[in-house]
Formats: sequence, structure tokens, C-alpha cells
Amino acid sequence: VQLVESGGGWVQAGGSLRLSCTASGSTFSNYAMGWYRQAPGKERKYIAGIARSGACSGWSTYYRDSVKDRFNISRDDDKKAVYLQMNDLKLEDTATYYCTADPSCHGASYSVWGQGNQVNVPS
Repeated sequence: VQLVESGGGWVQAGGSLRLSCTASGSTFSNYAMGWYRQAPGKERKYIAGIARSGACSGWSTYYRDSVKDRFNISRDDDKKAVYLQMNDLKLEDTATYYCTADPSCHGASYSVWGQGNQVNVPS
């Protein structure tokens, strides 16, 4: 599978952006999908995921506390896409955002990465 991201850019504090990630491969609907971000000089951190639990039935979403209630992850399996809607953006959201896939459904082992997409929230 390959992941291609789009939708980054510059946005004023308080604004919104939506990141998109489109996947190749015929089994996208089985993949857990996630978003990480990496700020300059810092480690890459998990911020959101959409994955299944147990016997791979039903999707659940997960968020890092710092983005919960502001960011929303969603997926469209027909389009083989996952989205990250980011609202009320803050200076500290400035980072390179990476889409990632786990070919299992659980999201415990993300192994495929997009190229990264820069989001800038100027002070």
C-alpha cells in the first residue's frame, strides 16, 4: 500500500484545515489508519487513529488529549481515503503531519507512512 497526503498549508490561529490521505491497494477497508505529527526538533507523536478492536468488527476512533474535541478523524472506504479535520488550530499544532496505515485492523503496528504534509499556524 502507498499513502499520498494533501491539504496542508498555512492557517491563522482559530482556523480550520482538513488533511486527506489516499491509499492504493485493494484491501484498504481492512486497514487501521492513523495520523501522527512531528514538530521541529521533537519526536513524532500519535494524534489520532481509526481502528477496530477484538474480532475486527466496527471502527473506533482515538485521539491524543491535546487534540481531542478539536480534531476529527474519518474514513471513506469507497474512496480509500482517511481524513483529519482540524478545527480551532493553535500555534502548537504547527508540525509535519503523517498519515499511516496498519494492514491489520487494530492499529497496534503502523508500518506504512505517507510523505508528510506541513501545517503552519503562525503566531
